[in-house]
Amino acid sequence: MTAARAAVEILKREGVSNAFGVPGAAINPFYAALKASGGVHHTLARHVEGASHMAEGYTRARPGNIGVCIGTSGPAGTDMITGLYSAIADSIPILCITGQAPTAVLHKEDFQAVDIASIAAPVTKSAMTVLEAAQVPGVFQRAFHLMRTGRPGPVLIDLPIDVQLTEIEFDPDLYEPLPVHKPAATRKQIVRALELLNESERPLLVAGGGIINADASELLVEFAELTGVPVVPTLMGWGVIADDHELNAGMVGLQTSHRYGNANFLESDFVLGIGNRWANRHTGRLDVYTEGRKFVHVDIEPTQLGKIFAPDLGIASDAKAALELFVEVARELKAAGRLKDRSRWAASTQERRATLQRRTHFDNVPLKPQRVYEEMNRAFGPETRYVTTIGLSQIAGAQMLHVYRPRHWINCGQAGPLGWTVPAALGVATADPDGSVVALSGDYDFQFMLEELAVGAQHRIPYVHVLVNNSYLGLIRQAQRNFDIDFQVNLEFENLNSPELGVYGVDHVKVVEGLGCKAIRVTEPDRLLPAFEEAKKLAAEFRVPVVVEAILERVTNIAMSGTDIASVNEFEDIATDPSHAPTAIRPLVAS
Repeated sequence: MTAARAAVEILKREGVSNAFGVPGAAINPFYAALKASGGVHHTLARHVEGASHMAEGYTRARPGNIGVCIGTSGPAGTDMITGLYSAIADSIPILCITGQAPTAVLHKEDFQAVDIASIAAPVTKSAMTVLEAAQVPGVFQRAFHLMRTGRPGPVLIDLPIDVQLTEIEFDPDLYEPLPVHKPAATRKQIVRALELLNESERPLLVAGGGIINADASELLVEFAELTGVPVVPTLMGWGVIADDHELNAGMVGLQTSHRYGNANFLESDFVLGIGNRWANRHTGRLDVYTEGRKFVHVDIEPTQLGKIFAPDLGIASDAKAALELFVEVARELKAAGRLKDRSRWAASTQERRATLQRRTHFDNVPLKPQRVYEEMNRAFGPETRYVTTIGLSQIAGAQMLHVYRPRHWINCGQAGPLGWTVPAALGVATADPDGSVVALSGDYDFQFMLEELAVGAQHRIPYVHVLVNNSYLGLIRQAQRNFDIDFQVNLEFENLNSPELGVYGVDHVKVVEGLGCKAIRVTEPDRLLPAFEEAKKLAAEFRVPVVVEAILERVTNIAMSGTDIASVNEFEDIATDPSHAPTAIRPLVAS
């Protein structure tokens, strides 16, 4: 069979059932093999970067998924670099397959011949242009091995057109995936970590995205319940423990954090971090974050230990392997009566939760964004998978929405490319076609790759997209306050074709409808909940994306700090009465 056909057969034997991409001359032999072989459903993107983000969303939605994105030579590969960057930054395995000019002309500046392997090398676990057709099976086998071994991440395989077309000897029935290796903690290490925990008075568990990658959320909750230690989920670990769990101590950080989360952390004296990377927007200034606390850090990547600050104990281990031992040893200690009672400390974290809240209930017109998230909490239940990337919409959403399950907050955490949300949501909805998928964007994120909505219309991929529109680059505008400017961040203009919009510029409803989807515009707070309910019905009926656009006040400053977790500027009035935060997990108790 051709090398291209062998590659497709390997995809299927490695568990791939979906791919996203855009065909082109240099990758057409691979597409011919994809069609002839069958068994891999292909979704045609409108932009190759969009295909890479669809692959990311697909991977992030389900344990074991590996999203595949495909493009032709030259600009297709360079377009997908952003997807590879966001994947490696968040430890997400995706496979990027690109076509390439014939091997004989790679050095002759042939049409669309670019050294994509060198370009992609810094943002992948491996990037390789295959020059010998007989190597194709081994290169694909190694790719899946690398994506699953150690810290997960993306791989790029570049296939010259002549390599794809060359016939090789390959028997798919004899193919077997390579064994996956993941480092595992030793019992001695876990015992020492629990000794340090037992010596503390006010310990916390910091649960990172590595726990979700390892499909170990249930073990984390079991360990927390055994020890009675409250849990701080990171942004990438949000959903590891349900927001309404009595041991959820809230999120910590400069931006995507809770008032009570930061307060709880500042009261702690010991932190056990599992599968997290001490991201700077989580820690803020390290002297504030680390002062008066001991740290144990468990991470699958040995070089991550000590990268940000030196822990008192570092353990190189897959999160699941470590948590299995943590649970085992904690059970033994509990049976022997050697675990401290943490009930008073845990109760104090919930007391802060009940007193330190942000206000969400406003009746303003134009809308305040906080009210949008309040009504989203009413409309979308615990089964909802939220998808978002960056901006004030993401920051405020993380402060005010509720997440109850792993892989139900799907966020591009480290890279944060604008435009990520639409294609990623399509990837998530492809992985979970009967689930409740809700995307969240500001107007600029939405405009970056809104052409991908046509993919949802063509392929009948339904989800609800909440678009909060203030016609501003809101996060950058807020950051520019430090420079006393408001420069090149204002998107307002009077749309000659939609004068009813005033200065809000782009008529998103017309654009969305022109792309074959449904759209609802909301300008008053009491219309938000009915609009969300209608959107769910429209998505179910027409099987297309449905956009709910909320017209916001032009300027809202969302709570955040530029320096440390002890000095977050709230900007808006905080909640002082239960009616100010009616969808809070804990009813407000006046302090």
